[in-house]
Amino acid sequence: MKICRFQVGANAPRIGILLDDAIVDLAIAGIGTLTELLETTALPARLGELVRRPLPRVPLTEARLLSPVEHQEIWAAGVTYLRSKAARMEESSFSARAYDQVYEASRPELFYKSSPEKAVGPGDAVGIRSDARWSVPEPELALVLNSRGEVAGFTVGNDMSSRDIEGENLLYLPQAKIYHRSCAIGPCIVVGVTDADARTWSIDLEIRRGDQTVFHGETSVSRMKRLFGELAEWLFRSQKFPRGAILLTGTGIVPPDNFTLQPGDRVRIRISGIGVLQNEVVAV
Repeated sequence: MKICRFQVGANAPRIGILLDDAIVDLAIAGIGTLTELLETTALPARLGELVRRPLPRVPLTEARLLSPVEHQEIWAAGVTYLRSKAARMEESSFSARAYDQVYEASRPELFYKSSPEKAVGPGDAVGIRSDARWSVPEPELALVLNSRGEVAGFTVGNDMSSRDIEGENLLYLPQAKIYHRSCAIGPCIVVGVTDADARTWSIDLEIRRGDQTVFHGETSVSRMKRLFGELAEWLFRSQKFPRGAILLTGTGIVPPDNFTLQPGDRVRIRISGIGVLQNEVVAV
């Protein structure tokens, strides 16, 4: 089942259950925030009960889907796919060994990615730094974690990255990863799916420039080395997230070294069990 944040016209954002052609509006059921819904025990059963009730349904054509993030910090894991490790080693002039080590280490690479208000949603613009020469999207499965560190659901994430800045010096990672419009999340959160089912999903990235596809790549979540619970447990070590967190789990798709995004490009990320996150690129 899929839950979402949505908006109709200029009204305040609302929470709903996303169906094929409509959204079940949960406002009348007393559910005002996504955060409180994600804290619900037995969430799939609760959603099943709600969808059977005679609640208002908003045609999907009349609603705008928003980023399914309210107060959750957004974090990211790095070098969880072999392809990502290889790309990071290629781009880095003198710190390549660090990526090799973290891929094999018990402790994963985890870093802060975005505050919730800076995350963009489906249809919004993602950014490339104006002082970067080599910018790429990173399509990732994202874990939606409640305050107890449990995986409440899954969504799609885009961890925009300035590869030349990170490659120049590993200490520049925050500048390469954390900037205006550097993170997109959406279009919804899928709940009631087992880890085993999620690992069967495919991830597809298409970048279009004008009427042409300038890059296409795909991978499978099954190629991720780390387990979901393992990443969540490391994130919550010596940390508290009273409103939960979003954790991007790393990318297995890396465009070739001669490719960089340009303003006006359209980035389309599809995860088979979730849906499509699409954003246009702007310079920031």
